[in-house]
Amino acid sequence: MEVNAALSPEKRRQILAGAATVFAADGYEGASMARIAAVAGVSKGTLYNHFDSKAALFSAYVEEKCNQYLARVFDSAGHGDDPAEVLRGIGKRMVQMLLSDVGLAIYRVVIAEAAKFPDLARGFFEAGPARAIGFMADWLAEESRRGRLAVNDPAFAAEQFFNLCQTRLVLRRKLEMLPDPPERDIEDVVEAAITMFLQTYGREAYG
Repeated sequence: MEVNAALSPEKRRQILAGAATVFAADGYEGASMARIAAVAGVSKGTLYNHFDSKAALFSAYVEEKCNQYLARVFDSAGHGDDPAEVLRGIGKRMVQMLLSDVGLAIYRVVIAEAAKFPDLARGFFEAGPARAIGFMADWLAEESRRGRLAVNDPAFAAEQFFNLCQTRLVLRRKLEMLPDPPERDIEDVVEAAITMFLQTYGREAYG
């Protein structure tokens, strides 16, 4: 938990940028508050005045990044366009988020430390994947209410769609088995995901 809510936006960005660099380089367990303070260009006292523990700092960093990325992923997820077009935008932006340097760095830190620090993994899931599933489920439920889709379990369908969009690219990139894929490859995977998704949940699938 943050100790001092009066932390200025500029100083907060400075501290979280330093934390990002250290967590990515040293992992969670290997990172120290002293090194984070040094990289961020603040004193240890200043750091502890605003974040009372390394766990609080990591959680704040993850939450901020999830807020930024999820806002981009779902910023145009309205109900005026064709569902396929909305899915296209959500899917593409979601994959880009997962393949971004920040997305990959956070994922790798969390996976490496999940067994020793399960609360960090849980916090990451709640701040990122769970919220994304919730946003998507709400959109699918509303589309179904309007008769444009037919989704009985929106949360399950949301998770299905996100996983379809990761086919062939995301896991391999996380494992450093692929370089950053070109945009065309992302578009092809997302398009295939939409086709399969709408074959199950599209209004036409139910006659």
